[in-house]
Amino acid sequence: MLTIPLTELPPDFRARALRWAAGFAQCAYYEHNDLAYPAGPFDRLLAVAPASADAPRSLSELRAWLAALPAGVPGCGCISYEVKNEIEALQSANASGLMWPQLHFFRPQTWLRWHSESIELHGDTAGVLKDILATALPALPAPAVPAMRPRMPKPDYLRAVEDVREDILNGEVYELNLCQEFYAENVALDPVDVFLRLNAASPAPFAGFFRHHDHFLLCASPERFLARRGSAVISQPIKGTIRRGNTPTDDELQRHTLLHDEKERAENLMIVDLVRNDLARVAQTGTVQVPELFGLYPFRHVWQMISTVQAELRPEADLVDVLRATFPMGSMTGAPKIRAMQLIEHYEGTRRGLYSGSIGYVWPGGDFEFNVVIRSLQYRQDTGYLSFQVGSAITYDSVPEREYEECLLKARAILDVLGAVVE
Repeated sequence: MLTIPLTELPPDFRARALRWAAGFAQCAYYEHNDLAYPAGPFDRLLAVAPASADAPRSLSELRAWLAALPAGVPGCGCISYEVKNEIEALQSANASGLMWPQLHFFRPQTWLRWHSESIELHGDTAGVLKDILATALPALPAPAVPAMRPRMPKPDYLRAVEDVREDILNGEVYELNLCQEFYAENVALDPVDVFLRLNAASPAPFAGFFRHHDHFLLCASPERFLARRGSAVISQPIKGTIRRGNTPTDDELQRHTLLHDEKERAENLMIVDLVRNDLARVAQTGTVQVPELFGLYPFRHVWQMISTVQAELRPEADLVDVLRATFPMGSMTGAPKIRAMQLIEHYEGTRRGLYSGSIGYVWPGGDFEFNVVIRSLQYRQDTGYLSFQVGSAITYDSVPEREYEECLLKARAILDVLGAVVE
């Protein structure tokens, strides 16, 4: 291990390190953007590896793979939404222009971990610092992506919201997270450059860059899915969004409006109850608690309503047990979860891939950290397929036009970075 004071590194070291790392077949970068967050954000961690043949591709393979991690070496990975099919009797028959592996983890050959005043280089460190410092940062023009096409045209989306309201009236679900994809084809872009632009435009505590060969995820997520610290497990679902105000007075009015919005509070509470029930399946009896309900937190473009659910895990419970109990996250499905996922497959018409899945890392002692993949771009460099998805929670009180406007609000930062509009 090498430890280097941050004062000895240039201000653009992180950008150089990421561009160096993105040259590997496997790359994972987790970024907290120096943002405070209840229970803490991601660690700032960068990990790389060449292609490997032993990567786990399912939950059934993941446990043995994690058990074989060498001391001190993190396992870095991504979990697609389609892992639901391994957990429940579900299927994904919709089309996908992305085709991520269902699940993928890798063991880093080299990884960098930042601390407040220093950085640590681990693994194969020979020549790494020299290579990073020698990495050029090209001055690239801003992206100019052609119009992003909706997989679900607006009239179809509005009709789907009405149909979901009818499902709710008929007792099928209480709430459904309805998402839609916007995409472009034959796009040539620089993934590192676009990620850095997105991260600057919309800094988030659970941001990340993930490469798996020709697949790239550029993520500006504000949401934690799961964290384990010793025997404690934490989940922090986000439900409730409103735009930031243009003045301090307007901003406070927006915060107050969100706090007292009965629809948003009802959505949040339903998902908190779902998360409580999920965690109870792997928690010690009587330990599931909600230390914060309806917490309001400001981000660059929006206020978010975030609640915290925590529990003490049973001694034998590991990451795979926790994922089987909780994945996918309730904030991205609705309730009850299984019926919600069946209806999602029916209405959305496209696979989610890593959207509403997760990226994160696991330490050999069992601690882990995973986000919710939202506010993100998915890109295939080999085909030029570019995609982002946005959604909102539909309840019986939902107004279709308002739900569509919420989707576009969540897409604003991505569209601005791409220089794109919705067709």
